[in-house]
Amino acid sequence: MRVVVTDYNFEDLGIEREVLESIGAEVVGADAESEAEVREAVEGADALLNQYAPVGPPVFDAAPDLRAVGRYGVGVDTVDLDAATDHGVWVLNVPDYCEDEVSTHALSLLLACERRVARFDSAIEDGEWDWKGGRPIYRQRGRTLGLAGFGKIPRRLAAKASALGMDPVAYDPYVDREELADHGVEKVDFEALLERSDAISVHTPLTDETRGLFDREAFEAMDEESVIVNTARGAVIDAEALADALEAGEIRGAGLDVLPEEPPDDSPLVGRDDVVLTPHVGWYSEESIVELRRTVAEDVARVLEGEEPANPVNEL
Repeated sequence: MRVVVTDYNFEDLGIEREVLESIGAEVVGADAESEAEVREAVEGADALLNQYAPVGPPVFDAAPDLRAVGRYGVGVDTVDLDAATDHGVWVLNVPDYCEDEVSTHALSLLLACERRVARFDSAIEDGEWDWKGGRPIYRQRGRTLGLAGFGKIPRRLAAKASALGMDPVAYDPYVDREELADHGVEKVDFEALLERSDAISVHTPLTDETRGLFDREAFEAMDEESVIVNTARGAVIDAEALADALEAGEIRGAGLDVLPEEPPDDSPLVGRDDVVLTPHVGWYSEESIVELRRTVAEDVARVLEGEEPANPVNEL
């Protein structure tokens, strides 16, 4: 059996080899970033492990023996689910591995924006020492935190923000009011989320429904003293609209761990002292990276041994 790792930025593939070689599978690391490169790398593969490279119909056509694609992460927007299902290929993810890390990172970005950390740091580097340069700054207790999406990560964030005295509300059309109330969170529609929130944290998957959800109209509806944080998928926010909203003073700041294009190429959001950027690192801790790699490798091993996967995304 041959397992191809399409792309990865780990130091080595020792964890994957430990898991998969134990069932007699060979692990082959590729350096494939484009779909054409992936298509070339997967010839003869029984399974793929995938980080960022696109896996579309041409890849499945080129690998008739393929049985599983394991995605390093929660989101699977790099993989064409319809094509995988049509070819009888399981798509696997790791749904639970970084709930603590991402919720903590979202809170860190929120506080960095609210407390003007980047602006003060930049000013000090320029020789300024003036607390007034970050005004206005507001107390967090009593402020409303809006959550766009209410899966496992925002549920943890709601608990952490509540400990600071913030009042969480959430927009998620797929979670009912009673379930939200069980977590001490009020259910609101999207318009109310925009109008009532002092800060919004984005936690939706990237779908046709959510792509560009935060557009010019959304930013116009937000309070001019509000901030937005995104640790989900970059394209949920219209980056040009966000830059324009910041420039026009329609919102006060943004903390972004994800962007529509990563790394950013001439993004209008880079270099602003009202924007805090991190390089898609919210998922990371030393513990989570081991959990991520071992979990997806073990699930691929289950499929190769003829068992049902633990974390399937599609149905076969």
